[in-house]
Amino acid sequence: SKTPEIIENPGKFLGGEELGPPLFKGLVPFVIHQAASLYEDRKDQLVSKDLITALDELTADCESVLNSLNMPHALEAIKKPIGLPPNILVGADEIRSDGGYIGIKRLLDSAIVSNTRANELLDAAEKALYDEAQEDQRVQQRVPKGGRQAKRIESAELTNKFRAEIAKYRDVINRARESDATIKAQVDMWSQFFSLLGSPRDEIERQVPSTTANPITDPHHSQIVGRLQQYMDEITLMKRERAKSTEKLKRVANEDDITPALNEEMQRLAALSATPILQFELHQFEDLFAQKLDKYMTWRKYIDEEREAQLELLDSIREANQAFLVARSNHPLLQQREKALSNLETAVKRYREASFNLHDGARFYVSLESELQKLKGGCLDFAMARHLDALEQLGLSHGETPTDLAQAPEQASNAAMQQPNLVWDPTMPLKYTTPK
Repeated sequence: SKTPEIIENPGKFLGGEELGPPLFKGLVPFVIHQAASLYEDRKDQLVSKDLITALDELTADCESVLNSLNMPHALEAIKKPIGLPPNILVGADEIRSDGGYIGIKRLLDSAIVSNTRANELLDAAEKALYDEAQEDQRVQQRVPKGGRQAKRIESAELTNKFRAEIAKYRDVINRARESDATIKAQVDMWSQFFSLLGSPRDEIERQVPSTTANPITDPHHSQIVGRLQQYMDEITLMKRERAKSTEKLKRVANEDDITPALNEEMQRLAALSATPILQFELHQFEDLFAQKLDKYMTWRKYIDEEREAQLELLDSIREANQAFLVARSNHPLLQQREKALSNLETAVKRYREASFNLHDGARFYVSLESELQKLKGGCLDFAMARHLDALEQLGLSHGETPTDLAQAPEQASNAAMQQPNLVWDPTMPLKYTTPK
């Protein structure tokens, strides 16, 4: 039998339907992988770390200069003067939700009431100590010599801690009252602004001077604004084109695949080799690396041109902005608007400060009242304990307490002797007056 041709000459059928492509045809030598990886690292360093970073820094420097000049916000305020800055709008919404001036006034009144209540608690504690001291003095005078007087300690020796606490809290309350007074003065000073900021947005906008309601017709001012606007348009276009160029550079770098060129270079080196045993080293591809990376050098020139053009344009913007500021400072309507906006911004800050301090003060007074209640209770308990001890020393029960311990026994006896006889005597005429 005849041997099939595909067995006798299989190479003839490689790449055809019968055997398909060679098994290792697509296999890339390892040195090609190493060289491609090395090239990617160098390309990334050049493109991402050097070129794109330089372009981003140019844009960041431009934004920094424009922000320092308040651009383009200052121009937008001229073109669209109606409307309030976002910080004022947000602050007005906060103030409105808090109840505006009425809400802050309610917090302030509550603080004043809390301070008064704290003083009353402290006064009650102090009065309990005062009354006990007075009673102790009377007891010391009534206990006869040789009695238990020597065993009773005077109040002054027992109340030092209480009185120190009272003095400490008195100072705290006084300082809190001073803080409340400072906040009240601030609220009173800004009350009109707080009331306005608590109003609807359209009402606030009506109160702010507007160049739409009163257009600026000064031709010199219009010329200055037009020149500054032209420069701002140019810088905006420059940044837009730069962003496009940056994206183009990234796209070129992503599409830059050196593998085909490495294969060609390896084949070229193999053809030049005098021995069939080939061993490739990475340094053999250095010339190819330099050739492929050289196309990115044109981007360095582009960055230098961008830097020079930006510096020149920013200098023009600074000069035009200076003339713009002078024109604005000399225009009464713009001065009034800027002053009004500045006052509203300050009022928002003052409201937030007052609201924060009053809410913090409310928490302070709750804690303080709890401490003062404990102090008052301690003083009252102390006074009651001393009172019961006084009764014991006088040999009286609680129900036998004299209404006035300050009255000496002999004084009480004399007073009793002077009382009228309340027993009816038939020999005496009737009197229909109440005995005194």
